[in-house]
Amino acid sequence: MQDILQLIDTPKVKTPRMILGFSGWMDGGEVSTGTVVYLVNQLRAVRFAEILPSDFYIYNFPGPMELSAVFRPYVRMDEGLIKDYQEPSNTFYYEPENDLILFIGKEPNIHWGEYVSILFKVAEQYQVREMYFIGSVAGLVPHTREPKFSSFVNQENLKAKLAGYHVTFSSYEGPASIVNHISDYSSKRQIPMIGLVAEIPAYVQGRNPKCIEATARRLAKLLEIEVDFEDLRIISEDLEKKLDKAVQKRAELAEHIKRLEENYDKEVFDTEMDDLKSWLVQQGIRVD
Repeated sequence: MQDILQLIDTPKVKTPRMILGFSGWMDGGEVSTGTVVYLVNQLRAVRFAEILPSDFYIYNFPGPMELSAVFRPYVRMDEGLIKDYQEPSNTFYYEPENDLILFIGKEPNIHWGEYVSILFKVAEQYQVREMYFIGSVAGLVPHTREPKFSSFVNQENLKAKLAGYHVTFSSYEGPASIVNHISDYSSKRQIPMIGLVAEIPAYVQGRNPKCIEATARRLAKLLEIEVDFEDLRIISEDLEKKLDKAVQKRAELAEHIKRLEENYDKEVFDTEMDDLKSWLVQQGIRVD
């Protein structure tokens, strides 16, 4: 385990909160990783440790190239020379002013137990008092509105901390993610953990700065930390203008978005919108 966890610096924190973001499941619009990356940059957090990737990922996955490419490291060559080679990264940062440890990782393919035990070795070494996970899923939300938020907690009393944040508490049942594994582990270690999951527009592909901003603002308020969101707000507004122009050129999509807005404003749950789900699936847009 010592060889897998690579220490770079010594955190200057005392009983910190830990924030987790993962690529993979629950990182639609890059909200999970994008939120934590933004906080790392804005708070000038310092990298202090890494979990080395070799034991946790399947690189040589069988199947067609389109599928196996998802699992392989990234390489960029120029004129026969390798310019960039990237394996999955799992990096810890610390920010002493607000007493935070921030973690950005990629959901492991294998050896979940060992991966999580390393994560908690760091948490317990620095006496982490609370853990927060940020995630996102695609859903029936219009880009003209803020994402909806759901939450999960590992202790009943934590629900009170989310009062006033307009979140619903998840009743999900199905395949688990690494975060579910972490939540179960944190419960056994008696470390309070809160998950905040944004439901974002399924028809908007790629990084979604508006949803990142909305999520980061809620997390900053929950943690009672000050963060400057001005640059992210400008990018968010620019994206929304571009999306509005694109939607105007597709009358059918515009009509569906109008319905999304109406149902969002009326807080109609997606169980009443099966026909819209079917249309999105026909357009090649997955709704989780």
